[in-house]
Amino acid sequence: MKVPFSVDLTDKVVAITGAGGVICSEFARALAECGAKVALLDINYDAAKKFADEIGENAYAVKCNCLDKADIEHAKEEINAKFGKVNFLINGAGGNNPRATTDNEYMTPDLEGVKDFFALEESGLKFVFDLNITSAFLVTQVFAKDMVKTGGNIINISSMNAFAPLTKIPAYSAAKAGISNFTQWLAVHFAPCNIRCNAIAPGFFVTNQNRSLLFNNDGSPTPRTGKILNATPMRKFGQISDLIGCLLWLADDEASGFVTGTVIPIDGGFSAYSGV
Repeated sequence: MKVPFSVDLTDKVVAITGAGGVICSEFARALAECGAKVALLDINYDAAKKFADEIGENAYAVKCNCLDKADIEHAKEEINAKFGKVNFLINGAGGNNPRATTDNEYMTPDLEGVKDFFALEESGLKFVFDLNITSAFLVTQVFAKDMVKTGGNIINISSMNAFAPLTKIPAYSAAKAGISNFTQWLAVHFAPCNIRCNAIAPGFFVTNQNRSLLFNNDGSPTPRTGKILNATPMRKFGQISDLIGCLLWLADDEASGFVTGTVIPIDGGFSAYSGV
C-alpha cells in the first residue's frame, strides 16, 4: 500500500490494538512509513508479529488481552522499554459475535428454527460490549497516563452502526454508538491536557470478520451486499487505502491540531443517503 501523502511522525510512539487485523495492520504500516515507532498489540500475537516483521524496525509486536488491565499494563511496560513513552493510541480492537446476531432482519412470530431477538444470548451481548467498549476504556486508562503531562492523540474506531443501527447486530450497533459517545467524552475530559481524541467511522469494507456475511462460498454476493451497495451512493465497497488519508491527517498535529471530539465517516456517502 502506498500512502497518499507523507507527514512527519518521527516523534510519535504509537500503540495500536487489534493490529493483527486487516484495517489496523495497514494503519501501522502507514504510520511507520511516516516515521512513527509503532507497537502492534493483539491477542493473536502471531498475526501481529507477521505484520510487524513485514513493516520492519519501526514496528514491534506485543501480545495483549485488551480486556485484562494487568496484561495491558505489561504491554505498556514492554513498549516503554522498546520505544519510550506512548503519545499516540489507536483503539482498534473490537468486533461482533454470532451469539449476539439474529438470523433475520425482522421479527417473524412463530417461525421455528430461527434465532430471533429473544434467542440472543446474554453472554454474547456482554462479550460484544466488552470487546468494543470495555477494551477501549481499559486501554485508554493505561496508555493515556503517558500523555496527560505532555499531550497526545487518541483515535478510536467507530462504525456506520454508530449513525444508524444495522439489522441483525444489535449489540455491535449499540457498542459502536457507545464508542462514538466515549470519543466525545474523552475529547472534552482530556482537552486541558492537550490530548486530542477523534474517531474514524468506516463504511463498508470487506474484512475477515464480515466476509461470510457479504459473499457466498462460491464468491457471489449475498443479498446483504446488494442492500449495502444500493444504499452507498458510490456503489462500491471501500478499500483500506481509503482510510489512510484521514488517519494521517488526524495523526499530524500541524494539520489537525484543533480537531478533537469528531467522528468522521468514510463511507462512500452511506451515512448521507436517505434512500430516496
